[in-house]
Amino acid sequence: MATILEVQNLKKYFNTPRGLLHAVDDVSFKMEAGTTLGVVGESGCGKSTLGRTILHLLDSTDGKIFFEGEDVTCVSRKKLRQLRRDMQIIFQDPFSSLNPRMSVSDTISEAFYINGEKNKDYIRSETRKLMDTVGLARIFEYSYPHELDGGRCQRIGIARALALNPKFIVCDEPVSALDVSIQAQILNLMSDLQKEKKLSYMFVTHDLSVVRYVSDEIIVMYLGQMVEKASSDELFRNPLHPYTKALLSAIPVPDVHHKKNRVLLQGEISSPVNPAPGCRFAARCINATPECKKPQKLVEVSQGHFVSCSKVQEVK
Repeated sequence: MATILEVQNLKKYFNTPRGLLHAVDDVSFKMEAGTTLGVVGESGCGKSTLGRTILHLLDSTDGKIFFEGEDVTCVSRKKLRQLRRDMQIIFQDPFSSLNPRMSVSDTISEAFYINGEKNKDYIRSETRKLMDTVGLARIFEYSYPHELDGGRCQRIGIARALALNPKFIVCDEPVSALDVSIQAQILNLMSDLQKEKKLSYMFVTHDLSVVRYVSDEIIVMYLGQMVEKASSDELFRNPLHPYTKALLSAIPVPDVHHKKNRVLLQGEISSPVNPAPGCRFAARCINATPECKKPQKLVEVSQGHFVSCSKVQEVK
């Protein structure tokens, strides 16, 4: 498979009264076309910021972004408009991401008008096709977001993202605000669309049950840094980083007779503002050693399995 996205040492810092907040700090990975890359971690770890920086919704502080082999780190406004056709986003909250004054038809068709299409009959036809594609009945064509439930609103968001036939979509926790039954419908829809249109997804979520279902590869983030990367099957079968083990141990098991060995984290979360060198998870890790105070590197400990933990690397 061809590489559709490559990120090299990407950083995104924010100025705060106390100093620089390291939201995304030295993240590097490659992603193959037609696959799904899961990005997991607790709230505030930089998952969404990573996706938005790749899409240029936020300007990067440092690092490189390559899309289909082309350096798109710093692009002109004209080039960015072209990139918008190939790189899209589905937002987390289906209600706040939609304009309450725009109908379903207006919301989906807006992308065509913005990109210079003037044939109204063509736009109306394509809008209806998109509604059919995502499972929105045409009776909702002139409805407004407040008249629809969360599942239908998220289908509008998906249709809007698909309007210009993109190749890569950042899915920013697209099902976290939905009921469980609706989540399954949306995930199945996205899976079908990926196969049909050969889409590449970056799936941002904190729900490990969901990410296991949808992802080919998974990266685990903690306080802006990547701590582990592996295929979905490998990560769930053989988690190596202490933080990954703690995350996986928190997945609920639907069996009252099955007792799971929970890894309970203790200690204070390190500040992402002007963080000290070394492992940012060390303050909560029961296996921490003085070596953890040194800068950690992401190392391939087995084929396709990368870990940023000096103790794991020593064992391997």
